[in-house]
Amino acid sequence: MFLKNVSNGDLAEVLNSSELIDPNASAVTVRFHAGEEAGEPTVEAKSGLVFPSGEALPKCWLDPHYRS
Repeated sequence: MFLKNVSNGDLAEVLNSSELIDPNASAVTVRFHAGEEAGEPTVEAKSGLVFPSGEALPKCWLDPHYRS
């Protein structure tokens, strides 16, 4: 799955979808795709990522208390 970095617009390939959908994890391991080569895996805060369309990530992926 690809997401977009809010600050610079680079595409980020999510390497572990379990981290992404876990509301208790505040960061996710991604590999940025800017330029011709994919970058090294790095950990990014979920708050700095959105879907490529610009839509925010679902609250249930970000907040462990989203139901209260």
